[in-house]
Amino acid sequence: MDHSGPAGGVSTIAPMYSSTFIFATKQFDDAFYRLDEAIATAARSIDGYLGEESWTDTGNGLVSNVYYWQSLEALQTLMQHPAHLKAKAAQAQWLNGYQVVIAQVLRTYGDNQLAGLLPTAGLFTQGTAPH
Repeated sequence: MDHSGPAGGVSTIAPMYSSTFIFATKQFDDAFYRLDEAIATAARSIDGYLGEESWTDTGNGLVSNVYYWQSLEALQTLMQHPAHLKAKAAQAQWLNGYQVVIAQVLRTYGDNQLAGLLPTAGLFTQGTAPH
């Protein structure tokens, strides 16, 4: 896959999708942590998994888990995984609400200082973003 773009332009990428799971927490227990790890392990084993990141907003107590995928089919594989289905059915035990955002990633850009820290950082070595 060619990640280079025109000199001075923004590079586009092959199709990539993100699934963002945003939630407010209740009290987590051992069952939650086991299921959460099972889902993460399942995601990482799926052909088409590109990476993940997690964010916590301490101001409002929200957590955001973002997974990146090569295809919607890869994402759907995780959605149908038994661990994911089990977590979805039991989410009210551990969460005070949630939202899922599925998006197509059109482009990424930056200064490559975060390469290795974020799944989408360092995809491109050329190009600058329009302001």
